[in-house]
Amino acid sequence: MPSERENPHTLPLTDEEPLVQIATLAVEVVDGPDQGRRAGGDADVLAIGSAEGNQLHLSDPHVSRFHCELELVEDGIRIRDTGSTNGVWLGKARITEAIVGPGTELRVGDTVVRVAEGEPASQEIYIAHRLGDLCGRTEKMRRLLSLVDRASKTDASVLITGESGTGKELVARALHDCGGRRKGPFVTVDCGALAANLVASELFGHERGAFTGADRRREGAFARANGGTLFLDEIGELPADLQPTLLGALERRRFRRVGGSEELSTDVRVVAATHRDLRDRVNEGSFRLDLFYRLAVIQLKVPPLRERRGDIELLCDHFLAQYGESKTARELFGDTDLDRLLRHDWPGNVRELRNAVEARLAMGETFGLPEADVQPSVAVDGVLSLPYREARAAVIRDFEASYFGHHLHAADGNVAKAARLMRMDRSHLFTLLREHPDLR
Repeated sequence: MPSERENPHTLPLTDEEPLVQIATLAVEVVDGPDQGRRAGGDADVLAIGSAEGNQLHLSDPHVSRFHCELELVEDGIRIRDTGSTNGVWLGKARITEAIVGPGTELRVGDTVVRVAEGEPASQEIYIAHRLGDLCGRTEKMRRLLSLVDRASKTDASVLITGESGTGKELVARALHDCGGRRKGPFVTVDCGALAANLVASELFGHERGAFTGADRRREGAFARANGGTLFLDEIGELPADLQPTLLGALERRRFRRVGGSEELSTDVRVVAATHRDLRDRVNEGSFRLDLFYRLAVIQLKVPPLRERRGDIELLCDHFLAQYGESKTARELFGDTDLDRLLRHDWPGNVRELRNAVEARLAMGETFGLPEADVQPSVAVDGVLSLPYREARAAVIRDFEASYFGHHLHAADGNVAKAARLMRMDRSHLFTLLREHPDLR
């Protein structure tokens, strides 16, 4: 079955938008109130829950609004509990995140579902490697660029999710710069950087005397962004008591300044972003479901850098050009250090990579990356004279020593963390490490 994990064939749809064949997910209810219900077949991510908007929408009262998410990854199907009340169960084990194979049966509430791969589906990828300040040549990133380009042609609200440092603000800026509001203002409000009592004033403005220190009228972001785009960064940090007010402003396109009685109209396109999973917040009751729906008309997920390593050299070249440097990433770092960049996990994502480029330019050093791997002490050509079983055992022993040593170092000696990095069962890793006492 062709999939994006197997060198997919790119099918040109037009001269402007090629298609790729991607593997998809499918799920079937095998037991429970909705037995026989199926979903999937057009995407590699699938959500299960009792709320509208899940690809598998269940009537089971013991299933949370947003119960769990399935995602196709390189070595199977990743299951992630999105803050459900009753959990996701694999046999007698409750899991928060796990990778399983096709055919696995999971219990959510009183419902049992079987997960599998669906039929391949076609998705557009962006023909170029750049869109605004966004850049990427990997298929995953070019699929995102295509979605951003299409979403920019609408006025629908967009929710951008992704880890810190992945470039969510650049996505918001591209939505603005490539759309019909590009000549209007682009106004940012960081909901996570403001004191709770100042968020309302920042969004809606205030009248003179509305509170202590309000010595003059102030225009809020909704007024300043009129005719353009309002970017609400870290929307997951918005105080609960302000959520109904924001929802009302979005629904009616009208608002009042803090301390004011006059209703003012506004014409803004709202783009929100968060590093949190708002579905978790909805389940726990700290984020309104109706506000989530209003913000997430279109949802865009920015992949972490570790899932798009093929973009690292391109991104480095992009940063160097922004700094006015004529040299390339390979000229700056050399083959050995560039290989270290490609193997690093990048917990800080693209922001961390930019810092690495800047540090190299400023100091001639690259900080915080793993040292170059120690080469195995037994080379293949050094065991060719041995019997097959002995040669194979020697090579595997050296490979394990190097591989396990690298990941244990990255995990600061924490075996459980190293097992997660290797996507290996912890007990199995403990067993294997008994053969390498020098690593413990």
